[in-house]
Amino acid sequence: MSAVPLLGPYECNDVLAWNEGRVVTCGQFLAQIEILSGLLPERPAVINLTENRYGFLAGFAAALIRGQTTLLPPGRSPQALSQIARLYPDSYCLSDGEAGAPGLLFFSLPDLHESVPARMPIPIIPAAQTAAVVFTSGSTGEPRPNVKTWSSLTTVARHTAARLGLKAMDNISIVATVPHSHMYGLENSIMLPTQHGWGLHAGRPLFAADVRSTLAQVPPPRILVTTPLHMRACIGSALRFPELALVLSATAPLSMGMAGNAEDLFRAPVQEIYGFTEAGSVAMRRTTATAAWRLLDGLSLKQGAADCCVQADYLPGPIPLPDMITPRGAQEFVLHGRGGDVVNIGGHRASLGDLNLRLNEIEGVEDGVFFAPDERDTGNTRLIAFVVAPERSTAEILSALRNAIDPVFVPRPLYRVASLPRNDTGKLTRESLLGLVQACRARFSDGA
Repeated sequence: MSAVPLLGPYECNDVLAWNEGRVVTCGQFLAQIEILSGLLPERPAVINLTENRYGFLAGFAAALIRGQTTLLPPGRSPQALSQIARLYPDSYCLSDGEAGAPGLLFFSLPDLHESVPARMPIPIIPAAQTAAVVFTSGSTGEPRPNVKTWSSLTTVARHTAARLGLKAMDNISIVATVPHSHMYGLENSIMLPTQHGWGLHAGRPLFAADVRSTLAQVPPPRILVTTPLHMRACIGSALRFPELALVLSATAPLSMGMAGNAEDLFRAPVQEIYGFTEAGSVAMRRTTATAAWRLLDGLSLKQGAADCCVQADYLPGPIPLPDMITPRGAQEFVLHGRGGDVVNIGGHRASLGDLNLRLNEIEGVEDGVFFAPDERDTGNTRLIAFVVAPERSTAEILSALRNAIDPVFVPRPLYRVASLPRNDTGKLTRESLLGLVQACRARFSDGA
């Protein structure tokens, strides 16, 4: 496979996107990206900061046509952008707003609405072309680049659809609550629909009412690409949502109870995706049916002396899994959480991920997390928990926890807060939780 088309099997008048109340056909999209590709600066790489999902797609596609690599930073903070700018000083920023990386050329996405639809061939992209470099941040905060070839992105899109039992030209509509500039969003809100001839909504609804409204703007069958955080908000909203064909979830494991509630709400199966930036999507499961994850086609596990790796023809080599697993044959595994996720208190061991699931299953808890700020291998770990539960008291939550977990893991203290400092993918960083600890200790006496 030396080259792969930019798009799946669209006809000229097929709907490719719904953008700001307008329908965008494949012909319009091709005309727009042809114009845009001619306007882009002559640079080898672009930091695509476009907030609008369709605008991001147009910039991504135009950059591919020009042979440019799209750089996707781990965040939009000046520090994160400055780090990428130092690594790629010959790049430029593409944006539909005013934000840019200090010191780099800034290019504003032009208005492409008036482009005339065109009957033109779909561009062909070299399979080995570096389509994107996606960055993750380590514990030091230094960005770590992960190269994604065009072949790797299109292969994952095909394998994801195959695992879901979907096929090209199913006329599916994709709505996503997740950002398109992170691996999960790039794969499932950009690559998945465009490689199969489906339509995507350009918006990113965050609140339950907005999710319902956005879903109503697109025709069935609908797929919602989301996270446990957004699902929890929808479940607690008491709203009735348009019927879905499927819900995709990632970024944090779902409990069986929450997955069941989501399936009842959306009247559709919930499929979880397990993946990480270095490898992309790796495995899937229907949470209400099984605890085991099944690898996508083309992937296999390789058990080493110290860790377990995943490998595939489209990956640069074996990539270590960041989590502890127990393989079940060649294609399935049970997930146990991150190696650094295990806490040891007085000889008792538990996973923070499992404790988080128990906390969030308590009635009235809208969001919650356990945190271990101390050393975890001394036996002197002291757990803290933060919980968003406006209608429940601290005593009620602690009582429910004592019935659900080993008493040694009951948090001391438990802080009730208005919200948790989640990033735009719904994740919590250690740095943000340390900041929350300091803020809570300043407001409350220790142990409150």
